[in-house]
Amino acid sequence: MSAHRFAIMDPAAGISGDMLLGALVDAGAPPDWLPGLPARLGIPDTAVEIETTLRCGVRAAKVTVRAPGGAVELPGEFHAPAPDDADPRRPHGPHRHVAELVGIVERARISARTRELAVRAFRLLAEAEGRVHGIAPERVALHEVGAFDALVDIVGGIEGFEQLGVGAVYSLPVALGTGWVRAAHGALPVPAPATAVLLEGLDLASGGPVTGECTTPTGAALLRVLSEGPPPARWRAVRTAWGAGTRNPPGYPNVLRLVLAEAAAEAASVVLLATDLDDLSPEYLEPLRDALSAAGALDVQIWSTQMKKGRIGFRVEALAPPGQADAVAEAIFRHSTTAGLRRFTGERITLPRDEWAFTTREGSGVRMKTVEAPGGPRTKPEYDDVIALARRTGRPAHEIARELREEAGRRGPAEAVPAGAGTTAPKESA
Repeated sequence: MSAHRFAIMDPAAGISGDMLLGALVDAGAPPDWLPGLPARLGIPDTAVEIETTLRCGVRAAKVTVRAPGGAVELPGEFHAPAPDDADPRRPHGPHRHVAELVGIVERARISARTRELAVRAFRLLAEAEGRVHGIAPERVALHEVGAFDALVDIVGGIEGFEQLGVGAVYSLPVALGTGWVRAAHGALPVPAPATAVLLEGLDLASGGPVTGECTTPTGAALLRVLSEGPPPARWRAVRTAWGAGTRNPPGYPNVLRLVLAEAAAEAASVVLLATDLDDLSPEYLEPLRDALSAAGALDVQIWSTQMKKGRIGFRVEALAPPGQADAVAEAIFRHSTTAGLRRFTGERITLPRDEWAFTTREGSGVRMKTVEAPGGPRTKPEYDDVIALARRTGRPAHEIARELREEAGRRGPAEAVPAGAGTTAPKESA
């Protein structure tokens, strides 16, 4: 998957570990990846089942984690104080301290990034539960079925993005749900106390038909360690996937939506800066253009015009992102003779483009631009690289450009090398 692609979690109906796992599988994670995860965690007797189901008419992937013996973690608050806690309401049965689960993660055959984020998620869970129950985080434990489930949910929920080749992960506001949830210590209001602690600092959704516990402590912890915040202002959806929760309410689809997306840089707000010059020598227009590009201008256009009293002048227009507009304006004043300029805000719409490079038969590195036009892709070589080859070989620049287009068409981006390889020519303005 392209390095420019990212993921957006949309927990409009909440989020849990199994919902995220289902969404990752539905988004295209390898089918044998998740069932093979328990063995890499050192818990080979834990089984992972994947099925396709419907939630209020929406097809989604459902993931079920079965602990040794076939037990399944049910919805609800499954965290509890350590087994030696004196509270008589504590459920009986084997427990595992969070520190033990962290040790399992640290020994697992997973990437360093997955290990780091998973350890952080378990420590967030322990801190939240300890704060709620008034005990030290190291005394927090999970009953055994919930411990196996949490191991697969947390490690798989993080590693799944690596399987998809996605780096950055963003999230939309998360739903809390309404009502009450049954827990080890009795009925608790939604969101359950530990979930409420873990959601501190995250954007929350209000309204909607979601009832019951829809965001679990595990889901909230995954949001905390994975999400970089709201998605970029402009993006394009590449693939949409859904992961099903255990409950199947009749009024809304209990699913987590996961969107694989890419930035839509070709459609964005821009600032147009314009001025007219009649007292600047034309030989200094090119240094002005270079200064504006260095200040962040996306494009610079200059043409001759007739000014008052019949004087011949030049119109200079610079297109800049909003964040660089002030710097470009300062560069206009600094590197020209103007006393004022005009500033407009508009929309810039261009075709999707890609920049790549290849090495010619003669060993020269040449950068290429491919534009995805409605009638098919259009590719052309970088102007500066064509001129550099023409100067080096003494051949006409237009013939070199034609040959490079033909060679690029035969080879394509599949044989690309990093853009800029083999050449030090300055990059042409976009």
